Amino acid sequence: MSAYAAVAADISDDTRAAAGGPDRAPATALAAIDERLASALAVLDDLLPDDPVVAASRGPIRLGDYLATRAVEIAVHADDLTVSVPGVDPPRIPADAERLAVRTLAEALAERAPGRSVEVRVPPYAAVQCIAGPRHTRGTPANVVETDPTTWLRLAAGRVTWDDAMAAARVLASGDRADLKAYLPLF
Repeated sequence: MSAYAAVAADISDDTRAAAGGPDRAPATALAAIDERLASALAVLDDLLPDDPVVAASRGPIRLGDYLATRAVEIAVHADDLTVSVPGVDPPRIPADAERLAVRTLAEALAERAPGRSVEVRVPPYAAVQCIAGPRHTRGTPANVVETDPTTWLRLAAGRVTWDDAMAAARVLASGDRADLKAYLPLF
C-alpha cells in the first residue's frame, strides 16, 4: 500500500472516470456497488480456502492480501465521506471490514518499524509491538500507544497528524518511545 502515493494522481483519474462523472446520482452508484459486491461474494466463497494469487491492477497479489487492501480502502474512504459531506449520516461499514483494515494497518506499522519496545493498541481490533529498543516481557509495557479504530485509520492514512490527534486527546501515549510521528502516515 505504500506504493499508492507514487501513483495517487492516476488513482484519482481512474476513480473519477469509474464514477461516471459529476452527474451520476449517488443512489445509482450505490446500486452498482451492491450489484458488484453480490457477484464478487459468490465467487469468493470458492476461492478463499486456497488463497490463490490474483491479477490486480498493480501486479499479482494473494487474494487474502488483496481483500485486506480493499478493506483498508473501504474503511478509509467511508470515513472520508463522513468528513467531507457534513450533515449526512456516516456510511456503516461491516465490523469485519473495519477490523481487517485496522489489523492490516497495525501490521504494516510493525513491518515499517520492527521491534518490541512499543505496544500499539487499537481496541477491540488490534495490538502490535513495534519500534526497536528494549522490549518488555511481562506486565504492562513501558511504552504504550492506544487509540480508537477511527483515529487509527485516520493516522495511518494521513488524514490527521500525530500532533493533532495527541492535542485532541484521541491518542494516549506513554513512555519515551511512544511517539509514532516518524512512522505515520503509512500510505
